[in-house]
Amino acid sequence: MRIKITLLCSLVASLGLVNFSMAAEGASAVAATPAPAQMTGQELAFDKNKGNCLSCHVINDPKATSPGNLGPSLEGVKDRYPDRAKLRAQIWDATVINPKTAMPPMGRNKILTEQEIDLVVDYLLKL
Repeated sequence: MRIKITLLCSLVASLGLVNFSMAAEGASAVAATPAPAQMTGQELAFDKNKGNCLSCHVINDPKATSPGNLGPSLEGVKDRYPDRAKLRAQIWDATVINPKTAMPPMGRNKILTEQEIDLVVDYLLKL
């Protein structure tokens, strides 16, 4: 149930139908997530209530299970994004580059905090 709510909120937010901060408040009441200081970039990327990268992307990590295939594989992301700032900008708001993307604007819609985005970027660049 939580997965469906999170995915629905992400989809609705990416389409710009509601202010995600309001939807996120309801979703956070459903399940408590550890504080960002306690989570690693990998945990944030895999957490269904936070980054949830695995719902759309293949990640070359032994702990990654049941990846999605809606987005591109994140294998070799360091080669595609040698500039850390560009990868961060993509995660912050992918609609700047591609207005029709299915990827929710993780930073703009406050799905992830600034610190959490930095942790996810660091994790992805180590893959």
